Amino acid sequence: MAVLMAVAVFPILYSLWLSFFRMKLTRPNRTPFVWFENYTDLLGNELFWVSVARTVTFTVTSVAAIAVIALLVSLLLNQDFRGRRVLSTILLIPWAIPYVANALMWKWIYDSGYGALNGVLYQLDFIDKYMVWLGDQDKTIFLIANAFVWKEVPLATILLLVTLKSIPADLYQAARVDGAGIWQRFTHVTLPSMKPGFMLVMIYETMMAIRHFDLFFILTEGGPGDASHVLSWHIYVETFRNLSFGSGAAMSYILAIVTFVLAYFIIRFLGRRV
Repeated sequence: MAVLMAVAVFPILYSLWLSFFRMKLTRPNRTPFVWFENYTDLLGNELFWVSVARTVTFTVTSVAAIAVIALLVSLLLNQDFRGRRVLSTILLIPWAIPYVANALMWKWIYDSGYGALNGVLYQLDFIDKYMVWLGDQDKTIFLIANAFVWKEVPLATILLLVTLKSIPADLYQAARVDGAGIWQRFTHVTLPSMKPGFMLVMIYETMMAIRHFDLFFILTEGGPGDASHVLSWHIYVETFRNLSFGSGAAMSYILAIVTFVLAYFIIRFLGRRV
């Protein structure tokens, strides 16, 4: 309990206390108590709302792609075929790669001079010249989402596969007796039984996407322009570059509250039908 209080509870409470002060390290002797002004000021900050919009785009795109791909891969791995164990082992490789290494790998893949993506597309005649992928404001957020999805799909697949394995075979036998086809068994037996797994995947991946920072820091640093200026990057810039610890702490708590609210509604929506 003492260790938990020192490394977890105290920092949380102290950062909450800081969010009520106008604390900026460039003027350490002037830290007025401002109550909720740090929170209300954010509501009138245009860049804050831009970062929220970018975060929503990144989160919705990433979580939807992860859920669909993980479902398809888990359905494949649930079948008996030669090489299934090898494929399952290979699937774990992206998940085992550290986040920073994953970001550096994708930075090289997207590189405009020697990146593998440009090389493959050029050799296949899909492009006639090398593209500056991370310099395109319309594509940047989706390219970062692609790198995030590649890293997160294995864990989501494992969670869904475990749920698939727990479905009683009697349900499928009863459905066959009733004349249900493959699609009917999938929609009326498989999907409803997978809702506990989907609930875990949606909650975990939503939390990871909303607060994700590594890819944005290494790939683009919020650019080009504000194309990848998500909320986690905005918190970093405000806190550690502008040295405004009060407003940075306030944004962190807004992010935490939004995450908990989303988790609550996901549990209510999927949990009541399990």
